[in-house]
Amino acid sequence: MNIKEKKQPLVSVVTVNYNQSEVTCEFLSSFEKISYPNTEIFVVDNASSNDNPEIIKEKYPYIHFIQTEKNLGFAGGNNVALPHCKGKYVLFINNDTEVDKYFLEPLIEKCESDINIGAVSPKIRFYYKPDTIQYAGLTPINPYTVRSHGIGFGEADKAQYEKDQITAYAHGAAMMIPVEVIKKIGLMSEAFFLYYEELDWCFRLRKAGYKIYYVHNSLVYHKESISTGKLSPLKIYYLNRSRLLYMRRNIHGFNLFIGILFQLFFSIPKNAFFYLLKGKFKLFYAYIRAILWHIKNLFNKDIHSNIMY
Repeated sequence: MNIKEKKQPLVSVVTVNYNQSEVTCEFLSSFEKISYPNTEIFVVDNASSNDNPEIIKEKYPYIHFIQTEKNLGFAGGNNVALPHCKGKYVLFINNDTEVDKYFLEPLIEKCESDINIGAVSPKIRFYYKPDTIQYAGLTPINPYTVRSHGIGFGEADKAQYEKDQITAYAHGAAMMIPVEVIKKIGLMSEAFFLYYEELDWCFRLRKAGYKIYYVHNSLVYHKESISTGKLSPLKIYYLNRSRLLYMRRNIHGFNLFIGILFQLFFSIPKNAFFYLLKGKFKLFYAYIRAILWHIKNLFNKDIHSNIMY
């Protein structure tokens, strides 16, 4: 390895497309403008059903294009690219993002500064409200509500988060992880399909002794919820299914007991009643389906397993 490669290690960039090829092309167009020279890009098409992903290859023939035979979800779509990645670091980044020209160098510099760093995420602002923060770190998940608080979420960016900070979780829209760390802790759990998989992954990272950082001088813009829509039945189903799945995988003992009681006697009845009261029957049925999935898979040991690299 020469001096330049040491200073500018190869970064494998992985993004997943599902019925949003034009959006993916917008991301790639943005990524072409970055200042960092040493990357390889993987686009995984997650068996798009009403899209023409061929336009991605036509417009950007230099990318590594991977076509799956079925929709593997967020975790599965990202995982399928990993055996092909040659970089020292893997950047998992949503196709519905656009990046600042200089966003990658601070992430690499942070990881290079400490071998105990397991993941980093940039500052993320909303694309359609570019002065508004979506992510400047996340608080630990509450073991009873199974919810976390986004640091800076919805705030105008007035330079109030201009310092790197250890955080509980990276953000799934843009997170970089050293390949050696992935080899030690395994891949993202594909039991989730959508939502909470990166939070579960980060929990495993911290449990293994690694630190996770929010990097203040790296900037990404996120076109939130293009694929799933705001409060769509799909989003309600997977968000609530995955929230309970995270609890079952990562919360134990007394906290799990209290968490189950909280969900059974407060959270689940409250949410179900809310959808009925508002006449959102499709959302109600999606929510009930999410709960029934857990009843059906109550003794399914596979939900606790992890896929090794």
